[in-house]
Amino acid sequence: MIQDFLKHGYEVVDFDGYADIYIINTCTVTNMSDRKSRQMLRRAKEKNQDSIIVAVGCYAQVAKEELEKMEDIDLILGTSEKNKIVEYIEKYRDEENQKFEEISDVMKQREFLDFGTTSYTEKTRAVIKVQDGCNRFCSYCIIPYARGRVRSRKIDSVVAEAKEIAKKGIKEIVITGIHLASYGKDFREGITLINLLEELNQVEGIERIRLGSLEPTLMNQDFISRLVKLDKICDHFHLSLQSGCDETLERMNRKYNIEEFKKGTKLLRQAFPDVSLTTDIIVGFPGETDEEFEKTYQALKEIDFYKMHIFKYSKRKGTKAAVMPNQVDGNIAEQRSRRLIELSNENEIRHNQKQIGKVLDVLFEEQDEEYIKGHTTNYIMVKVPKENLENQIRKVEILELDQLELIGKVVK
Repeated sequence: MIQDFLKHGYEVVDFDGYADIYIINTCTVTNMSDRKSRQMLRRAKEKNQDSIIVAVGCYAQVAKEELEKMEDIDLILGTSEKNKIVEYIEKYRDEENQKFEEISDVMKQREFLDFGTTSYTEKTRAVIKVQDGCNRFCSYCIIPYARGRVRSRKIDSVVAEAKEIAKKGIKEIVITGIHLASYGKDFREGITLINLLEELNQVEGIERIRLGSLEPTLMNQDFISRLVKLDKICDHFHLSLQSGCDETLERMNRKYNIEEFKKGTKLLRQAFPDVSLTTDIIVGFPGETDEEFEKTYQALKEIDFYKMHIFKYSKRKGTKAAVMPNQVDGNIAEQRSRRLIELSNENEIRHNQKQIGKVLDVLFEEQDEEYIKGHTTNYIMVKVPKENLENQIRKVEILELDQLELIGKVVK
């Protein structure tokens, strides 16, 4: 959207500044994100009463009736309308500021909305979105209703963007999607995610390919045996588990059990000796008993993730889980969350301590007054005394652990 405005001669300013048009790209993954989206819309109008306020994205897609009640909003646009946002704003101006909404039925969309070679680019890393939508319908999740069915981006388009990124001197790309493991399911040619990765691995100038969140069921022998042959693939995999208890997973409508998940992690560890595994866990899901939580805790100890992102279950209107019986008390969910956060921190420290004395490849990204920092291929943060190393991949000897960050020295 930013690129679209720039292409049409607009100046893009910081959200906290004064602007003629404010775009709030709304999120609806939880009730909290709904509330934050509304707060941002109100904040924007306070900055300039005469400005055009646009609500776009997932919350606008699924809850336009709620946004229609807010007087400050001028345009309400769905998830599929992002690629024509300037066109809609100029239509609003041409029609003498007549408030309107444009929200297409995302469930009827069958093609990936391709923005071409316009990527979100940091100084040393670029994010490439290759897939949208989800067919899974987990019982706690509103996203399929906001994003629609699985739609994949053509391989040629993704490769073309990666080549443009390489021309900018950026060494690392991150491949993302709403449900990345479903990439290619809407193609007739039998193409899957591994086909895309094999093509990207050949792009000159790109030295690292990092993967976004993955479905655990993707981690089978065939996928991993082909993946390990790709020398640019980073040995860090985020596998979204959500619960370590089969009964809870079934209520969540996840498509695997804990033994299948463990099998996938074992295959990854056999293929990638220094692999780093991270995950998401929801605690306090409706019906989660103390016994079920203990099953999750013990499974997580056994799998031994490098890091875990812990979320307390948030009731989301419009999902099956929101009306399930036996909703868990918030204080109980908080206690369970603390236990898992403590376990995650212990794991991270222990895994980091194992790196001391090793020599690791680090892509340097940012610096403060004292250090320049970067990540290893398996996404461990490393810092060395400040010098001009930004966007360079250098070998670093790991000397010590400073809280959750490793300190090293560049091997000349």
